[in-house]
Amino acid sequence: MRHFGDEPLPRSFAGSLLVAHPNMLDPNFRRTVLFISEHDPNEGALGVIINRPLDRQVADLVSDTPPAGLAEVPVFLGGPVGKNQLMFAAFEWQKGKGLELNHNVAFEAVKDGAGEKNLATICAFVGYAGWGAGQLERELKQKAWLLQKANPSVLQLDCLANLWFDIMRSLGPWYKMLAAAPDDPSLN
Repeated sequence: MRHFGDEPLPRSFAGSLLVAHPNMLDPNFRRTVLFISEHDPNEGALGVIINRPLDRQVADLVSDTPPAGLAEVPVFLGGPVGKNQLMFAAFEWQKGKGLELNHNVAFEAVKDGAGEKNLATICAFVGYAGWGAGQLERELKQKAWLLQKANPSVLQLDCLANLWFDIMRSLGPWYKMLAAAPDDPSLN
């Protein structure tokens, strides 16, 4: 699902990747890939940045001893909202439905689900991103974002840091060139 402004927008973007256009300068979202977990055109959208690992684990950020099995869960900068919270998320690939994110996972549910076969990836986020009603649709029409269909590769945590560049390369030579440009063209 590539959206470049010519095709109609789907009713809901939930389960999609929102990829920052190479020209986006907002430091909160420059070169980011977000997973949209909730979206309703009349209500707004909620998502998390999935390609900004903090190179920290849960044990590094909590003062108490984390529940068993959660100490080594990787932590990502999820967005500019709610940066004072640590939120656990369970990504699951469901055949026929695609990628889903349960971002309201309680400590005990994560702990209990950590060994379950259907829970593909567990990670933690500091912060999240949110949009008001119609805001995300307007930003897509302004070409601030590229909408992409999520695939199971999102569940490979070691590949997420380079996900934005990988997506840009896959979109063809124009996007590959824009992605390779330095933030400051005078450094080129």
